[in-house]
Amino acid sequence: MRAKEYLEDILEELHTNSEKISEEQLADLCDLIQNANHIFLAGAGRSGMVIRGFANRLMHLGYSVSVVGEISSPHSAEGDLVIIASGSGETDSLLSIAKKSKLSGVRIALVTMDDKSSIGVLADSTVVLPGSSPKLKNAGTGDVSFQPMGSAFEQLCFLLFDTIVLELMERTGQDSGQMFARHADFE
Repeated sequence: MRAKEYLEDILEELHTNSEKISEEQLADLCDLIQNANHIFLAGAGRSGMVIRGFANRLMHLGYSVSVVGEISSPHSAEGDLVIIASGSGETDSLLSIAKKSKLSGVRIALVTMDDKSSIGVLADSTVVLPGSSPKLKNAGTGDVSFQPMGSAFEQLCFLLFDTIVLELMERTGQDSGQMFARHADFE
């Protein structure tokens, strides 16, 4: 059985890839979050699951947030921000959201493997994570993961979002106790 070896290989790959993330891009995304009136979050597939976890933590920090597509999501307005997680930056439904955001004056932040993607071109801010996928416009030119499909991107995305939460906690002077006071009590 090689499961333990795979785990060690995954952690090593994530560590190596994390060193390639731009600190400037991260700071820009944190600034956008802090200055947004309302934050919409969107992703599809496994990236969608990751972005939902981020939405939850942003809510715990006291930000006004919604996951795109949820029935309780409000109408957008200028001064809002949409954060999209899309490895390829080409997912049709997410591209549609980006186009509508641009028309509405809503700022767009993209976490992706391809900043030259269709969504990347529309984005006001992009955080590029290393990775490779057959859906990428730059397929074959990016880093190659031993993991299937976009797993390395999705894993690093989750860790990146937790990193942003820690940065925002520091910037706002909040601790886990204050965040827990906003945690759901109907479970």
